[in-house]
Amino acid sequence: MIHITEQAATHLRGLAAENGTRGLRLAVEKGGCAGLQYAMSLEGAREGDAITERDGALVAIDPESTARLDGCTIDYVDGLTGTGFRILNPHASRSCGCGTSFEPLPETKSASTGQVHP
Repeated sequence: MIHITEQAATHLRGLAAENGTRGLRLAVEKGGCAGLQYAMSLEGAREGDAITERDGALVAIDPESTARLDGCTIDYVDGLTGTGFRILNPHASRSCGCGTSFEPLPETKSASTGQVHP
């Protein structure tokens, strides 16, 4: 489903321990400057979420967002241009400058259901 880099897993384990949660929950919502935006929260998984884990770091994907996030890579960057989780999304035709929102490709086909999402 998604790939979690070593840097993201390390940082996520630390955040989860500090906040008493099991991991990160990721979803895609309407909004942002490019049309869709990523929503992240430290709450762990809900019923129906797809779960990916790396070295004890858990990422739960909202079931309505799986088609837009399938094949993504979650990384953690600490640099001069910003610090935080970054999502490299193969379903994005473009992303905003801050990396929190994206414009989807004209059609995103879900590998799990075969549904096409405009």
